[in-house]
Order: sequence, then C-alpha cells, then structure tokens
Amino acid sequence: MNVRDLRAKYLAFFQSKGHQAYPSGRLIPYDVTGRLDESLLFNGAGMVQFKPYFRGVAEPPSRRLTNAQKCLRTGDIEEVGDTSHLTFFEMLG
Repeated sequence: MNVRDLRAKYLAFFQSKGHQAYPSGRLIPYDVTGRLDESLLFNGAGMVQFKPYFRGVAEPPSRRLTNAQKCLRTGDIEEVGDTSHLTFFEMLG
C-alpha cells in the first residue's frame, strides 16, 4: 500500500462513520478564518488550522472532522535520517 492509498482509506473510514473530510492546511500556518498564525513558523500539528474553533472564534462546519494535515517539524532536526525521524510528514486526525 502506498501513502496515497493509506490516506484515502483512512479518510474514507472516518467519513463512513459520519465525519466530514477537511482539506489539509498550508505548511505556513493560516487558520480557518484565513489569518496567518504568527505564533508559529510552520504547521507542525494537525490541529493548528482549527485553533479558532477551539477558542470559539469560528464555528466548525461539523462537530466531526477528519483530515490528513501536512506538517513540518524541526525540533528534533538532529535526529532526521535515522529510522523514524523526518522533517515533513502527514498527521492523520
């Protein structure tokens, strides 16, 4: 199974359970209101674009969302290249 198939199967599973698929946000973190999140340099977690929902600033399109968020992390950059560390990955949520 390749990455594309895994992502599709994951999203399809949660959609079959009533979740609404939500597109990945940008690597440069903008939230769902279209505002640049100046507290972060990169999008490093699946929840970044949803912060306005958590704070009650915006209303989510559904109470059940699923997505595959593109993420970039540099906190453990010295570990990149070993068996499990990368700087770019997709977080399924």
